[in-house]
Amino acid sequence: MKKFWNWVTNDAGERTLRLEGAIDSDDTWGDAVTPAWFRSELESGEGDITVWINSPGGSVFAAAEIYTMLRDYKGKVTVKIDAIAASAASVVAMSGDTVLMSPVAMLMLHDPATVAMGNTRDMQKAIETLDAVKESIVNAYHAKSGLSRNKISTLMSNETWLDAKEALKLGFCDEILFTAEEKPEEEEEEKPDGDEPDKDAPDKDDPDEDEDDDDEKKGVHLYSTRIMNQMILNRLGVTDEAKPKPAEPPKETEPPQPVIGMDGTTEDGSMPYPILEKQLEFLR
Repeated sequence: MKKFWNWVTNDAGERTLRLEGAIDSDDTWGDAVTPAWFRSELESGEGDITVWINSPGGSVFAAAEIYTMLRDYKGKVTVKIDAIAASAASVVAMSGDTVLMSPVAMLMLHDPATVAMGNTRDMQKAIETLDAVKESIVNAYHAKSGLSRNKISTLMSNETWLDAKEALKLGFCDEILFTAEEKPEEEEEEKPDGDEPDKDAPDKDDPDEDEDDDDEKKGVHLYSTRIMNQMILNRLGVTDEAKPKPAEPPKETEPPQPVIGMDGTTEDGSMPYPILEKQLEFLR
């Protein structure tokens, strides 16, 4: 039987595992893997390992056993998907402490499938088994991504294909290979207006006083609104003496009193005093 995995150990003793082909417990799919054989080679060494995956899937039970072996491994497991991790292979990919995808790789999730024959009771039993298998797969996806079980179930039912960016967004992988991590753009600091004091500046008892000596050395000066207004007036050539003074309101004056002669007439003798007195009272 031809196995589809291969171990490579470099001079530093670091081990790399390459999984390329269909996952199965027998040779039904041609290239196959037996979990017992896989375990013996996994446990033959120690230290951190890197697992490269390029597989269309296979037996969910064989994949579940390999997933458990890698999760239980004492060293750190880094999974890298170089082309495709579909179906059962996507379950194996979830075993990594860190999962990375090539920018051209794909991850595929779908409901488990089987072949069944028999009577209605046999068909119903097959359906119940598939439901239970699906729940076990959801456990692996949920443990890695943190997505809700309902969300994962919907993705599986819709046979979802995820590229590296979407898989990263949903939490199925941690990084994208060969790409620098994008840093958020730094927000520019808002500069205070010229007539507003710096929020970080220390309080002064006199608002018209300039900043401390350190700020003066830097050429930084903070002014109050009154000083700024005065500077503008000085540039316009307007001094305190030249400022127009507000006009004083006119003083209320009493109407002139007529001069009454000894005969009871006004000075010009044209109006008797009693008539004039009544008119003055009316005007008041």
